[in-house]
Amino acid sequence: MISKTAHRGLAVLLVLTAALPGASAAADPAPPRPAPAAPALVPGVPLAPPHPWQLDTPDQALPPHVYRPGAAEDAVEPMEAPAGTDALIEYVPPSEVVTKAAAAVCTKRAGPYQRQAERHLGRPVDGRQSAADCRAIRAFQRTQGIRPAIGFAGPVTWARMRLLDARENPTATKKCPTRAYRLACVDLSRQLMWVKKGEKVLLGPVPIRTGRAGYPTRTGWHKVYWKHKNHWSSLYETPMPYSQFFDGGQAFHAIYGNVYGPPGSRGCVNMRLADAKALWKTLLEGDRVYVWGRKPGT
Repeated sequence: MISKTAHRGLAVLLVLTAALPGASAAADPAPPRPAPAAPALVPGVPLAPPHPWQLDTPDQALPPHVYRPGAAEDAVEPMEAPAGTDALIEYVPPSEVVTKAAAAVCTKRAGPYQRQAERHLGRPVDGRQSAADCRAIRAFQRTQGIRPAIGFAGPVTWARMRLLDARENPTATKKCPTRAYRLACVDLSRQLMWVKKGEKVLLGPVPIRTGRAGYPTRTGWHKVYWKHKNHWSSLYETPMPYSQFFDGGQAFHAIYGNVYGPPGSRGCVNMRLADAKALWKTLLEGDRVYVWGRKPGT
């Protein structure tokens, strides 16, 4: 039988032994950290840095400090977006990134939005890429200025198709209520927004980029409570031109990046600069905002 004193001595000895060099050699090694997964899709043409459409533009996470800008501040217009910011660069598998010379090759791969593209183009909907499917998708991409026009049905191609369909009839889904006042409609599922008054569409639809997984753009009814043309996020040191805050730190605002770029915002509704500027002139403080749906991939 071991006394309490001897037991404590044995415990101390075990601790000291474990601390000696080589004492833990027989211990199980720490499991290796998994390597970060390579992105499934990447911009489909070689890009020279900086890549404005690949930047992950952070947003204001906390409610802003509200104040009334003076006339001098309001007279300043936000800087223009860099050339090429809004270029329609399709995201493709790494093996499908092409140079200008190789862009004449039609891909044999079915994209993640193959069925949607087939349906939009009136092709047989089977989700499999055929030579005829590729030619039809390529023709659409060339007409819309999407690069590389290799017939890969990626997120940019499908987003462009959604936008064109919505422009014909923005209210076809009947998800945004009809009111006698101005109402900004934010469709997370289709990544589109527009403004209407009654049945009349005042602006849009235009493409948007909303909250990624973990940072959702909050659904439901909101109200524009502050407009700040030259807003700057002190939290992330990031410009947020033409900001119109509607729920805490969530706002409509322009980004100096591509609205089709993954993975999404930190809750704000990101817009192209020209669209955010047009929205700035359309909405007033106190106007209502209605958000519904769910961003794909969240």
